[in-house]
Amino acid sequence: MNHADVDLSALPEIPVRDNSPIFREPWEARAFAMAVKLNEAGVFEWREWVESLGAEIRNAQAKGDPDLGQTYYLHWLAALERIVTEKRITATEGLLARKDAWDRAAKATPHGEPIELGRDGSPVAPA
Repeated sequence: MNHADVDLSALPEIPVRDNSPIFREPWEARAFAMAVKLNEAGVFEWREWVESLGAEIRNAQAKGDPDLGQTYYLHWLAALERIVTEKRITATEGLLARKDAWDRAAKATPHGEPIELGRDGSPVAPA
C-alpha cells in the first residue's frame, strides 16, 4: 500500500492536492509514511487510525487550536505516538527519551547542518 492506496477522504482535514497529501516539512512525510507502514504491518486498522487522529484533532480544538492547517501533522504525530503506546509497540518512556535526544542533538547542531542523534556527545539508545 502506498499513499495512493490510502483512503484520504476518510481522514479529517488532511491537506491534499490531486488526492496526494501535501507536506510542508520532511518530518510530516515521515510521520505519514510511518502510519501507512504500521497499518500495512497490521498494527492497526485504518478505521482505528482515523478515529485516533480525529480524537487528537478534537482534543486540540477543545484546547484552543485555531485549526488553520499548520498543526495538522502535529495532531498526526500525537495520534501516532498514542496508538503505538496503546498497542505496546513502544513505551511512553522510550518516546520521551527519544524526543529528549533529538532536542539535545538539535541544540548541539550548528545552523545549516543536519541534525544527528548523539551530536551532543550522549550515547544513542535504540528506539
